[in-house]
Amino acid sequence: MSNLIGKEYKCFEDIKQLRTDATEFWSARELAVVLDYTKWENFAKVIKRAQIACENSGRSVSDHFPEVRKMIEIAKGAQREIIDYELSRYACYLIVQNGDPRKEVIALGQTYFAIQTYRQEVADRFNELDEDSRRLVVRGDIKQWNQLLAETARNAGVITAEEFAIFQNAGYMGLYGGMTVDDIHRKKGLAVGQKILDYMGSTELIANLFRISQTEEKLRKDNVEDAITATSVHHSVGREVREAIEKIGGTMPEDLPTPEKSIAQLEKERLELLKKKAIEGQLMLDE
Repeated sequence: MSNLIGKEYKCFEDIKQLRTDATEFWSARELAVVLDYTKWENFAKVIKRAQIACENSGRSVSDHFPEVRKMIEIAKGAQREIIDYELSRYACYLIVQNGDPRKEVIALGQTYFAIQTYRQEVADRFNELDEDSRRLVVRGDIKQWNQLLAETARNAGVITAEEFAIFQNAGYMGLYGGMTVDDIHRKKGLAVGQKILDYMGSTELIANLFRISQTEEKLRKDNVEDAITATSVHHSVGREVREAIEKIGGTMPEDLPTPEKSIAQLEKERLELLKKKAIEGQLMLDE
């Protein structure tokens, strides 16, 4: 979980789900439980108010509140169809804004989804951002794609911790001209426990994001079913990204400068600022 999300918001982060295209959503049924609504009928009323607010803001209700049907088991093995919604981050924000203000978890939700919505708005203005903000945006994308890659790698036969370590190392070796994770760690002058991805500039992070996302897609499309092949795919994708950088005359990733501040430091600074703004009602969001 990103350090930008404080421990008190873990309940919201834990139920976030990712589609295969890395877009995120929250199940309305699961969110109802987290927000301490014991009756779906009561929560459905909150959803309705949020949908009205969404429509009034000029946004598409179907985009932010897509309805899905699910089958659940009831007594004696019988099944019943229920309605659920795959809520966008903005939909969740509107829901907590329209929830019962007496619930402490509602207040937590308002801050959490305000911060998350703000992050997306920042991402949408990527070209206008300073270097630190770009690093935060891309590092957040990498965390999501790494989750998808880990799941796809498992499905492709990368099962044990040792196999996964070899798999991960192969991707770096392809992108960094044979350098292992330990080699990169030493070149950056990092201490034990410091993550190399947290000490990359935006250009280096983008190269790694491309490596990760393209590997995940290739493993799925090629229906890879064993760890050795999956590892080879990761290495070859990393190498191809490196060759593309070389072809356009770019700087090799191992030669890019290491930022002074880690992602964790930047996130801590931004978290304090965003929490303060959210609490003071200064965070500008479409309502």
